[in-house]
Amino acid sequence: MSAGPDAGGADGVWVGVDVGGTKVLAGVVDADGRVVRTARGETPGRRVDPTLVEDAIVDAVLRVAGEAPLTGVGLAAAGFVDAVGERVMFAPHLPWRGDPVRERLASRLGVALALDNDANCAALAESAYGAARDTTSSLMITLGTGIGGAFVLEGRVLRGRNGMAGEFGHMKVVPGGQACPCGGEGCWEQYCSGHALVRYARERLGREPTVLGELCGGDPARLTGPMVTAAAADGDLTARQAFWMVGNWLGLGVANLVAAFDAEVVVIGGGVSAAGERLLEPARAALRLSLVGADHRVVPPIVGAVLGPEAGLVGAVVLARSQS
Repeated sequence: MSAGPDAGGADGVWVGVDVGGTKVLAGVVDADGRVVRTARGETPGRRVDPTLVEDAIVDAVLRVAGEAPLTGVGLAAAGFVDAVGERVMFAPHLPWRGDPVRERLASRLGVALALDNDANCAALAESAYGAARDTTSSLMITLGTGIGGAFVLEGRVLRGRNGMAGEFGHMKVVPGGQACPCGGEGCWEQYCSGHALVRYARERLGREPTVLGELCGGDPARLTGPMVTAAAADGDLTARQAFWMVGNWLGLGVANLVAAFDAEVVVIGGGVSAAGERLLEPARAALRLSLVGADHRVVPPIVGAVLGPEAGLVGAVVLARSQS
């Protein structure tokens, strides 16, 4: 398929949308997987009418498309999508519960729409254009509000009987541990995610003057992930300890997944992955210490996603094109 710089040529544009617990990110994607332009919005929460979330998605799609007609739309959703890509069966951070999201949004946008889990879409993008492009098997872990994941084997995402394979974030790693929005306790994402990063920093924020303390005005309740990232870059010890904790939990979880799937490469994406080596270095160390038979096997590299936080929307377009 050939296309001009706006990813749709004379026929219009392909738009991918990544919707998570806090944001909606829409982007026009060209034939080479490049994001031409984006539009961002906020999600209204998980205890609202689902129509409000769909309003935010439609608004972002129309804003990013501008005057160009839509050729197709792909939606990467932070939730459990059924095996045929029609419904979001459950989303811990969004209000959908078995909702026919594909049908409703396609009707409102007047164009064919493809739907899948956000981590599946990110894995498709990295397999097609990014860090896993030259491999036959890869694990994708996305770190944001929570954790998503996917296993790709020979260019195909392993989806499972219900379409729900890869929900690694809800593996129970601490019996009776931190409460999770999914209704469970001790889920991996409660120890290795953006929320976990902020919680660790809040718990360790002391009375002594620090960069992190200055950024939040001394009020732990005002701490945000970007504050922790900025403070860590400025050498703040509390912020760096928070990243070490998240990175360590990341490596421990990855060790379990590598023991199960024996992937060639582990790709880390999502918003938290923007921290780069501050997150990946402790993860690699924890992986090597925790992986069974590490001294007698090739330990897969842990690498950052090439497409960064836009991988989900790029993969949604890969999916939409494959279904057109």
